[in-house]
Amino acid sequence: MSIHKQFNSVGVTVFLLCIALGLVAAKLINMPLIAVSSGLVGLYLLFAIVVVDQWEKVAVLRFGRYRGLRGPGLFLIIPIVETLSRYVDQRVRVTTVSAESTLTRDTVPVNVDAIIFWLVWNAEKSILEVEDFTQAITLGSQTALRESIGRHQLAQMITERETLGKELQKILDEKTNPWGITVQSVEIRDVRIPQALENAMSQQAQAERERQARVILGEAEVQVSEQFAQASRVYNDNPGALHLRGMNMLYEAIREKGAMVIVPSSAIETMGLGGTLATTTLAKQQ
Repeated sequence: MSIHKQFNSVGVTVFLLCIALGLVAAKLINMPLIAVSSGLVGLYLLFAIVVVDQWEKVAVLRFGRYRGLRGPGLFLIIPIVETLSRYVDQRVRVTTVSAESTLTRDTVPVNVDAIIFWLVWNAEKSILEVEDFTQAITLGSQTALRESIGRHQLAQMITERETLGKELQKILDEKTNPWGITVQSVEIRDVRIPQALENAMSQQAQAERERQARVILGEAEVQVSEQFAQASRVYNDNPGALHLRGMNMLYEAIREKGAMVIVPSSAIETMGLGGTLATTTLAKQQ
């Protein structure tokens, strides 16, 4: 037990007050024995008065036997006869654990950092059932983290961190519940892989994106060719539509100011535009 916990401010104040009162009384009635008696009473109260903070619990042991929990607040114990266990903080605690160079299910070495949120819900069990529950939580979390990594592939470790955290929380909670401790949640903070493997994965992802781009381009070509085939069937059944399309193409080509388009005479004859162009020219001359 720490000195800060053993000698609290209330006990020290009572001790000093008893000494002061004893000295004053001894001086007034000229009896030194009163000062000694008052000092002994103050010394007794210094060890007997215990103050426990709001978020803490402590066990009282009488000649080594468990007598019960005390706190929060102020209470008295019998010095020498009764002793106190370690103080148990019942607030939510945070423990950081890490697993270095641990192999995943697909034999990839990874470094994983996790954060464990836990609290003591039964102070009596945590005092009587386990010697150092803080160390037990830390070591148990590291072991459970390594076991969980070995059951998952690298892709799951990276993309399903929340699922991995819930699985790890369940494993730890089953292990720590007999100690009066519950694990509220586990968060996977970081998953690191070797640099060489990271570069290889980056190249693989880039190649996969290029493959997808080529597939999309090929699908687009197929769709365009199907549209052209459908258009050719329409133009084959309707020559007039083909002629109108040819005229529209010429118009689009020459509508820009100063543009010149040279069209082979064979193309004009194919589209049947010879007579049309001649008629247009004569109309302009007249």
